[in-house]
Amino acid sequence: MSTPPPAHIDVAAPQWAGRRVLVVEDSVVQRGYLVGLLRQLGFGEIMEAGDGNEALRVLENLQGDPMFLVLTDLEMPGMDGIELTCQLRDRHLTENLIVVSARDPRLLEIIESMGCEDASIGLLGTLLKPVQLAPLTQLLTRAGRGCSAAPAASQGVPATLDELAQALERNEFLPYFQPKVAMHSGQLKGVEALARWTHPQRGVLAPPHFIDALEGTPLMAEFTLAIVGQVLRRMLGWTEAGLPPLTVSVNLSADNLSDRSFIDRLTALVMDSGVAPAALIWEVTETSVMRQLSQSLTNMGRLRLMGFGLAMDDFGIGYSSMQQFARCPFTELKIDRAFVNGASQWPNRHVVLKSALELGQRLGVATVAEGVETVEDWKLLRDLGCDLAQGYLLARPMPAEDLVAWIRQDRRRLRTLAGVE
Repeated sequence: MSTPPPAHIDVAAPQWAGRRVLVVEDSVVQRGYLVGLLRQLGFGEIMEAGDGNEALRVLENLQGDPMFLVLTDLEMPGMDGIELTCQLRDRHLTENLIVVSARDPRLLEIIESMGCEDASIGLLGTLLKPVQLAPLTQLLTRAGRGCSAAPAASQGVPATLDELAQALERNEFLPYFQPKVAMHSGQLKGVEALARWTHPQRGVLAPPHFIDALEGTPLMAEFTLAIVGQVLRRMLGWTEAGLPPLTVSVNLSADNLSDRSFIDRLTALVMDSGVAPAALIWEVTETSVMRQLSQSLTNMGRLRLMGFGLAMDDFGIGYSSMQQFARCPFTELKIDRAFVNGASQWPNRHVVLKSALELGQRLGVATVAEGVETVEDWKLLRDLGCDLAQGYLLARPMPAEDLVAWIRQDRRRLRTLAGVE
């Protein structure tokens, strides 16, 4: 393992040329192996350190010029990888971070959890030793990807209710659509509608920029109805364009779900549109169900009686997800990306994922995996019998007008993924 992969693998990418990277590893052999991988990828200046303390000295000597990437081991004498990660975050010493280890995978999951809770760490991901070239390359493609998911503060001050009200009046909120693909056939079965704000100065903004400000206010109902109205018009347009029948999933907030008058307005909007209720799936989270349990259950029952689908979103991250799933009339189980992404690599995630899929299968509901980003995770999900997949491996959220072209361009690739051809 002391030599890098064969040189005939041509993976050098022009975007890494001239980029500076620091490898932090106490084993000389392992460090040389990682340096070899990075050279194959075409990185410019590759620096080395034997532990966290030496790494900090190297970074401090750069005099404020951030490192593009730090690739560090977890278990080292002196300062370990966890403490180094904290130091890099607090002192803003690197743009990107990858952590590797041969130890218990759950230790690496601690690092991943830190990255999920605090985006300022710049964590691209974690890898088990021995590090392979393909997964390393996959992680590096995430560098610089986070524009749409950046915190609202990075794009200016948070939106006020007056600004949001004006945006609603100007029809600046619109749905983007992310495909949901059948794993056994590779066919497009549905899409999830994801709200975007087409801000006149700041461009297209994702939900973190406005959803929190809308929650708990009367504007949330108007916002949701505005999005649903656009979704219904798009669905009718797709039918006229000859697309096969698709289901569309739309998120309902806790306030939406527990408000009987809102449910009346929502269902009337759908019935007046001519779209069949069975073509719509309302996505709710455990938190939204628990907020006002009795009224939420009542409204969910009404929606099911009318023929709408119901999906439990982010399954597995709540304290009583299984209990809520058993008592509610769900037709679809959406497994949170925290248990999907990397499940082929991490035994813990694999176990939780398998259990969730088995629960859905035994209860006779459709299972949907969110956050599918790698072929390895796709293959695992397919082998475990998951029904539908959603994630960047298949497609990013896109404007409605792009969906037809995406179907035509990606039909063969999706069938190949499914093993159909």
